[in-house]
Amino acid sequence: MRVLLIEDEAPLREQIAAHLRAQGYAVDVAANGNDGCFMGTEYPVDVAVVDLGLPDIGGIEVIRRWRGADRKFPVLILTARGRWQDKVEGLETGADDYLVKPFEFEELTARLRALVRRASGWTESALTCGPLVLNTGAQQLRVNGAQVELTAFEYKVIEYLMMHAGEVVSKTTLAEHVYEEDADRDSNVLEVIIGRLRKKLDPDKTLNPIETLRGRGYLLRLPRS
Repeated sequence: MRVLLIEDEAPLREQIAAHLRAQGYAVDVAANGNDGCFMGTEYPVDVAVVDLGLPDIGGIEVIRRWRGADRKFPVLILTARGRWQDKVEGLETGADDYLVKPFEFEELTARLRALVRRASGWTESALTCGPLVLNTGAQQLRVNGAQVELTAFEYKVIEYLMMHAGEVVSKTTLAEHVYEEDADRDSNVLEVIIGRLRKKLDPDKTLNPIETLRGRGYLLRLPRS
């Protein structure tokens, strides 16, 4: 999943970005509202974290512009402002949640996971597609009850495909949501990862969980439960 982080305080921005990357997120960062507004309009964002007190245009205005441009990804506000009026204004502008500074990083990631799940139509922390059960909190996958060991990148790919189960996901879209903006995106690497996932999820070749649609992309064909 790809997170856009807009925070002007450099030490905090670096700490949050490092924590999110350690949790498997691809993270794009901006230090001001103008850059963040552009990135949220032009980049394929899954969820954004926005500080309200930015040095140029404030976080509220950034969110307002995104919603005016029909950008619908979920937004979590970070704020040092404890007034309930600020929180209400942010939510009414189009934010989906808020977190008051100081905060615990674990709470931030839990809230982001919940926002991403809800945006994809999931209500539970465990994503279930047929015999596949993905615990997004523990980042563990089980198939027919048995845990499957995944590399960090394999987890990113299967998480995105399960979030969008039943939808055709192009190679370009998949790469955009599992890589950061300046990363080297090689479609051949994605093909290798998909191949490894097929072997791990379906060693007996009875499920055919990930279907390749020539010229279109990948489809996780197991139904959501």
